[in-house]
Amino acid sequence: MPRSVNHVASRNRRKKILSLTRGYFATRANVWTVAKNTWEKGLTYAYRDRKNKKRNFRALWIQRINAAARLEGLSYSQLMGALHKAGIEINRKVLADLAVNEPATFKAIVEKAKNA
Repeated sequence: MPRSVNHVASRNRRKKILSLTRGYFATRANVWTVAKNTWEKGLTYAYRDRKNKKRNFRALWIQRINAAARLEGLSYSQLMGALHKAGIEINRKVLADLAVNEPATFKAIVEKAKNA
């Protein structure tokens, strides 16, 4: 009896991954084994970088807050300590946005933290 393989399913599986690798360079787009490895590695990078994205944005917010705080005569850590002591609960994302787009509001928050 001849060997039975479901060629329709395996061809569709390969076709699906080859269509996902459509803009890759050279053999990465059209050679099955290379394309499959590239696609799998891409998924690994995507998973890793979804975590790194959060890390990078937090670092950016801290740099922006630090730059704005130094214009007010405080360092980042002094500002965050003063905010905590004053009981002002505002996250870094919002604080950085205020520092860039609403300097007057940021200054008011800093003054309130300094006086508390």
